Amino acid sequence: MLLAGCSISVAPDNQTTSANTGAPAAAAHWTKETRAQLRQAIDARAAHGLDQMAFASNAGDEAGVTQQALAYAAALARGATDPTKLYEVYTVPRPNPDLRAGLANALRANDVKGWLASLAPADQNYTRLSKAYLALRQQPGTPTPAIPVHGEAIKPGAVDPRVATIARELVVLDYLDQRSAQGDRYTPTMAKAVQQMQADYGMKPDGVIGSAVLAILNMSDTDRARAIAIAMERLRWLERTPPATRIDVNLAAARLTYWRDGKIADSRKVVVGEPDRETPQLGSPIFRLVANPTWTIPRSIEGETAAKGAAYLKANNIARKDGWLVQQPGPKNSLGLVKFDMLNDQAIYLHDTPAKQLFAMIQRQRSHGCVRVDDALGFAEILAHDEGVTDQWHQARATGKETFVKLPKQIPVRMLYQTVLFDDAGEPIVRNDPYGWDDRVGAALGFKAGKALRVETRASDEGP
Repeated sequence: MLLAGCSISVAPDNQTTSANTGAPAAAAHWTKETRAQLRQAIDARAAHGLDQMAFASNAGDEAGVTQQALAYAAALARGATDPTKLYEVYTVPRPNPDLRAGLANALRANDVKGWLASLAPADQNYTRLSKAYLALRQQPGTPTPAIPVHGEAIKPGAVDPRVATIARELVVLDYLDQRSAQGDRYTPTMAKAVQQMQADYGMKPDGVIGSAVLAILNMSDTDRARAIAIAMERLRWLERTPPATRIDVNLAAARLTYWRDGKIADSRKVVVGEPDRETPQLGSPIFRLVANPTWTIPRSIEGETAAKGAAYLKANNIARKDGWLVQQPGPKNSLGLVKFDMLNDQAIYLHDTPAKQLFAMIQRQRSHGCVRVDDALGFAEILAHDEGVTDQWHQARATGKETFVKLPKQIPVRMLYQTVLFDDAGEPIVRNDPYGWDDRVGAALGFKAGKALRVETRASDEGP
């Protein structure tokens, strides 16, 4: 039986096609050897965190084997799940290789193994995740927590053998500095960190480490393996060669990374949408800088602002214009002094904010959906310089009025969600899942529900 698409001319990377201008290619058949290669590749799928999914490779006829091969290839090349079906909004660019043509070439070259190996991400982070996942899966299948839950609650000042492990977990979650994670004494510095975490998770911030605090800090190897498998899946969703100049925003960690010509040029904190008003996963470019922006308050939150009364509106320079509440430029404007205009249907953009105190918080999922940038004026200065519009930008700011500065080239922005980061040694560390978005990916990959690490935040102002 012939493989569909076998007469298509395929580029050297086996992932793109071109017009067939020559004689028809030779028929592509499955052989005993190529079937064995497929079987071996599927048997080794744990390297990609896909061992909870069934990719049966024992069908007898060629059509069945072909479909199995294409299903596994698609999981490696684009992800075993479809983020556009898992989430209401997902517009981050995705890979789209011609898998039928690639398989046809692989069969003719008798190298299905090599072709499948070329489909998954080849970057260092994916490799690290794969190694960590395999190591965790080799551990005894036990959900035993790292921190024993027996014993009395730990109060500030107490000495307890569990404190050292608790301190390490607080470091992972960014509540404690590494230098303060020493010894078995529950220090005032640690207590302050625990109180901040308790507040973020909706608990009474008394600093006492009881069962509720340990439930947040405790993560079994099973939970870590699940999170790492999900992280690999999210990487498979992404195009293999992203734009060399771009801005990536990790919504889970609330951090922004600016890439310029393939190198990290800047990284800073951001504030993103709070739970239930999540910032969507978008692929959307910045096309202009806006100096001294006005803010037209969206209908969805207009009521919150109007309810504060006329005195509040006047004090914050907000008035009704053409049926909308509009805040004029100035230091109290909720967009701050600069807005980074983006092209998308969700009215999501980056901007400054007068609420600078939010950047000092650990859990920064506290906006109504847009992304607030720490030292946004400094970041705008960097972009203006790199794009050659510094003079125009300075002139626009000097007007004191809303003024637009178009960028010569649009800068792609990717709003991503990644709950696994890497420490200084390159080891993966599992962070919290503030939106609960790991659950739907994990379930689609065949994992049982994991331990939820959920923050409880409410927006502290009316800003976007």
